[in-house]
Amino acid sequence: MVTGSVYPVRFDVDYPERLSRWKIFLKWLLIFPHFIILNIIWGAAMIPAAAFFTILFRKKYPRWWFDFMVNFLRYTYRINVYLFLMRDDYPALDEDQAVHLDVDYPDDLNRWLPLIKWLLALPHGIVLALLGTVNYVVLIIAWFAILFTARYPRPLFDFSVGVHRWSLRVSAYAFYLLTDKYPPFSLK
Repeated sequence: MVTGSVYPVRFDVDYPERLSRWKIFLKWLLIFPHFIILNIIWGAAMIPAAAFFTILFRKKYPRWWFDFMVNFLRYTYRINVYLFLMRDDYPALDEDQAVHLDVDYPDDLNRWLPLIKWLLALPHGIVLALLGTVNYVVLIIAWFAILFTARYPRPLFDFSVGVHRWSLRVSAYAFYLLTDKYPPFSLK
């Protein structure tokens, strides 16, 4: 929650009761075809000029480009959740599965803010670099926990989801220009 309102970029993952012990050995290999697809799509997603100039001149995000970017992010985060061992569902191109990502379409954007959003996001980048390092340590601990118990420890799961949520909010704000609302310094 941000100052009494819901942040326009939301992300959550359903907690799995049990995870496969054998898939933790193969997920990096099973996901390889998705990396090929993701890199092809990523080429198109990294052409932010269409959105940047439209926001600069019309104060609007092109609806078609917005929908494309949100779907690209959904797909990307399904892959991340799979790789970070949070779910065993093989990522799909076109359905949410147990990964929920939603972005509210912005009605009116500040035309000058895209010029400095990257600068305003630097404090988030520093904190996220540290949290990302901790998240990889959490991943290693979770790997062993899944191997022995077939469960992802809930506090570690919530932390990892929180880091992904924070990272998504900062990316949506500073790089994809999907919102003008400054992201909170929060895992929730």
